[in-house]
Amino acid sequence: MGITESSDSGASGLYLLFAKGKRPDRAAIRGFASSQRAISLTHDPEGEGQIQLVANEGRALEQDKGSRSPIGDHTWLELLRDGLTFDLIGLAPGQPAGFPEIEHRFDFATVPGAASYDALRLMPGHHLRGGGKSVPVVKALIGLACDLACHFTDLEAVVWPPSRSVIGRRFFESVSTAWIGGGAFPALGLTAFRETVDGALQSVGLEFWIDQEIRIEPPLSSDKVAATRLGVRLVNQLILLGGIDGSERIVGPDGARLLLTLSRNNKFIRVSRE
Repeated sequence: MGITESSDSGASGLYLLFAKGKRPDRAAIRGFASSQRAISLTHDPEGEGQIQLVANEGRALEQDKGSRSPIGDHTWLELLRDGLTFDLIGLAPGQPAGFPEIEHRFDFATVPGAASYDALRLMPGHHLRGGGKSVPVVKALIGLACDLACHFTDLEAVVWPPSRSVIGRRFFESVSTAWIGGGAFPALGLTAFRETVDGALQSVGLEFWIDQEIRIEPPLSSDKVAATRLGVRLVNQLILLGGIDGSERIVGPDGARLLLTLSRNNKFIRVSRE
């Protein structure tokens, strides 16, 4: 099985946006990997960067090179972080990765487009595709993206596809590093919020984590700033809980009693005053 750019949401990874014409090439990524203590280059389909796999009894194992063919005109490498492998796709001088869909912005002035930016795609290696939604895999993925952002000054933003969010480099580094270190989940970025036609405030991208979205119902959603703060708090709690399977009662930040109930299809957690 080769790597593809049309994988499901569980293996979609993320996108790294570089100023036009500033994408790194294979040599630059080799330099990056050699400068990092926790990162290794484990496969280069066009070079000699492959590691040698060794069985328990000491004999060398041949790598499955047939399953690691490049994708069309894309240049790619495989990197190892925290014992997990990730494919970095779209390196120069090959074609950039396909440009992602973007609807929400965090610490980024405008919605970026392919005319001004080139994208690399960082995604779980093909052995991890079935576990692309697991927290250890996602944390390692985001940690590797942070390492790349720290190393390459031309990397201007990260795009998280489940929430269709572009996240400015510094904000991404700050909130992601805090989360990986045990802090709060980056609800503004790895999820987003949108107003529905009936005035509710609904999360975008929470489904990736818990298979449910939250929906803050009117009139509780009338103050969008307060509703967003409540949404961020709820996202953090629900990530820890893994969602809900029935009704729940909680106390809001202002001391009001709130009721959480499930929609008929169990896909939405409706939040209203009790």
